[in-house]
Amino acid sequence: MGNDPNRYKKTYPISWEHLHRDAKALAWRLLEYDFFNGIVAVTRGGLVPAAIVARELDIRLVDTVCIASYTWQDQQGEMDVLKTIKGTGEGWLIIDDLVDTGRTAKTVRDMLPKAHFATIYAKPAGRPLVDTYITELSQDTWILFPWDSEVQFVQPIADCRQADR
Repeated sequence: MGNDPNRYKKTYPISWEHLHRDAKALAWRLLEYDFFNGIVAVTRGGLVPAAIVARELDIRLVDTVCIASYTWQDQQGEMDVLKTIKGTGEGWLIIDDLVDTGRTAKTVRDMLPKAHFATIYAKPAGRPLVDTYITELSQDTWILFPWDSEVQFVQPIADCRQADR
């Protein structure tokens, strides 16, 4: 945990198209459930997937729980609940981009214990806390979401080799 540079051994980059396709697959999987009163997006990562799922399931009521949990550099930070919603979550669908260690998911589960929790991506440590997910990745994989990255020029390998000579 924390700033351990060896924590993440792999990177899994996701494009906007890839994310959209996976969020739509999540919506397909959620069709087997009868009815959701609305969606609760876990900010910030759950906002885009929640919008896609809301469109696909024709859900107009979307709320948020706002939690500041960690940055890519430090996952030991305190859980800071900035906004919650009232109730047990019965009839609600919680959407987040991923469940990693499960810390954020546990906080949201404690808030809304009767809600159905769905994420696009799940890692082994957090997977038991969600009801539905699409893709499982290893715990040592850093998921590079499209909102955390940008396209840039990368020098060809041959050019790099010539510069070393």
